Amino acid sequence: MDNTLKPLHLFEGYGVELEYMIVRADTLQVAPITDKLIYDEVGAYVSDVEFGDIAWSNELVLHVVELKTNGPASSLIGLEGKFQEHVGKINRMLAKYNACLLPTGAHPLMNPDKETKLWPHEHNAVYETYNRVFDCRGHGWANLQSTHLNLPFNGDEEFEKLHAAIRMVLPLIPAISASSPILDGKISGFQDTRLEVYRHNQDKVPRVAGKIIPEAVFSRHDYEQQILQPIYQDIAPYDPEGILQEEFLNSRGAIARFSRNAIEIRLLDIQECPLVDMAVLQAVVVVIKALAAEQWVTIAELKRWDENRLATLLLEVIRNGHKTLLTDSDFMRCFGFGGSENPTVGALWEHLAAQLLDLNKQPQVQQAFNIILSRGNLSKRIIEAVGANPSEQDIRQVYRQLAVCLNDGRMFIPEKVC
Repeated sequence: MDNTLKPLHLFEGYGVELEYMIVRADTLQVAPITDKLIYDEVGAYVSDVEFGDIAWSNELVLHVVELKTNGPASSLIGLEGKFQEHVGKINRMLAKYNACLLPTGAHPLMNPDKETKLWPHEHNAVYETYNRVFDCRGHGWANLQSTHLNLPFNGDEEFEKLHAAIRMVLPLIPAISASSPILDGKISGFQDTRLEVYRHNQDKVPRVAGKIIPEAVFSRHDYEQQILQPIYQDIAPYDPEGILQEEFLNSRGAIARFSRNAIEIRLLDIQECPLVDMAVLQAVVVVIKALAAEQWVTIAELKRWDENRLATLLLEVIRNGHKTLLTDSDFMRCFGFGGSENPTVGALWEHLAAQLLDLNKQPQVQQAFNIILSRGNLSKRIIEAVGANPSEQDIRQVYRQLAVCLNDGRMFIPEKVC
């Protein structure tokens, strides 16, 4: 989301990015043909293709394509239809290659050591440098598809409010967005396996990702001095040309993009179709709005939360999702949640949805989020569908259904045929 021409204030614009794998339609094997897809559309191997409100772009690897808002959208409402239109267009174009788009945060059967191919065209110097420094053949680089949400701010006062609010919500997000329960053909034991591998993909330079939860800094000066400059210093011995000395190097779960006047949230797994992504994003946004408006506690109180304390909860939610027990009464109070006996993150989301989320004018979005609350995130529903000890055939059958759900714009509900 480029917010540099007309700086937007809090919640005046939304930048959304959706990443999808390209796979063979019959076998689900990854298909490294994003460059062919783009070439077929514009006759050149370029990084971005614009279609009015929506654009396509390449990613690090040749089997992933990103769909994104072409600049900030004024509202999240209705974006699911625009994204779905492009999903259909891409699938029609991929049909001649016996290929299609596949949703979810991680391919359940991919062997990244053997199947990874980097984008070789425009701007590939950055990708080659990442590969040289970190070796991008692992799951944490080549097999993780996410939804990114960019939220604008104008000046330090708005950055302070937005960053304080986002940091509190980050640990709760995987409970509703996790969609990656299987890796290497096995149930991993994590609701959000994508995040589990993501948080380790740059262990060679630990400060790049930090604790995933950003540090408690609330001005541009402090952010640059306490987060960005230490990262740049640590990467410098591995990057003498300075190719990675940019804001994008920061790999926390939410990163400040001062060049865009926005904060980019990166913790969300991609869902089974854009409809569900928009349901999750709208839920996340209303909670951030409420926190930024000091609905339950002051910004000053939110700023006191240490990243280590929040990261402890995040790790539990990555593993256990909505069933994660909440034991910190101070944290619950920040959301106006008294809780019952043995309160869970799922119960907190129910409380927040009941208080804040008004989707009456969007019945399909409302239904999608209600199903997440009642049936669980996509990871839980995938596990329900494949069973406790799935065979490769079981996994392929379910993920073929997920590919159909994406093409048709439908939610995945195990007992129904998508």
